Amino acid sequence: MAQTIKATAHVGPSPLSDRPFVSKWSSRYRGATVQDLEPPAALSLNPSDPISLALLAAFERDYTHLTVVDAETRALLGYIAIPALQAQLDAGRVRPEDPVSKAMARFERRGKKYRVITLATPLEELEEFFEGGDAGQKQEFAVVTDEDRRFVLGVATRSDLEEFVKRRPA
Repeated sequence: MAQTIKATAHVGPSPLSDRPFVSKWSSRYRGATVQDLEPPAALSLNPSDPISLALLAAFERDYTHLTVVDAETRALLGYIAIPALQAQLDAGRVRPEDPVSKAMARFERRGKKYRVITLATPLEELEEFFEGGDAGQKQEFAVVTDEDRRFVLGVATRSDLEEFVKRRPA
């Protein structure tokens, strides 16, 4: 049976841009935050780890995205999207024994302002982030950090948010 999502929308000022963001699901959030999604703990790899380790770790935990951090400083460098990694392997662009650094997507730090997503971030703001409210480009996942961006706590995906809405009564 298909579930219908009520079309009421929250219109409010966006902290990310000048235009107001219209939330599709604000009636379902009712003050919920990223913590209410119960994101699993992050699994971070080092750039020198083999791709085979990334695949094994992701499949064991059913993760679609893994973060990549500096081995010494633990600074967030980028991520591995498992579907994209599998496509690179299938196309022969990378091999299982290659380092993660060869296949990872790197975060651009210079000249870019990043939206900090924490466990206390309201779900309306997470939805806006996924819809591209701050960068104009839709996102499939968000790295959840502490307020100071020192620790990667987890990864929240667009599908996590959609599942939360499906479980939440109108």
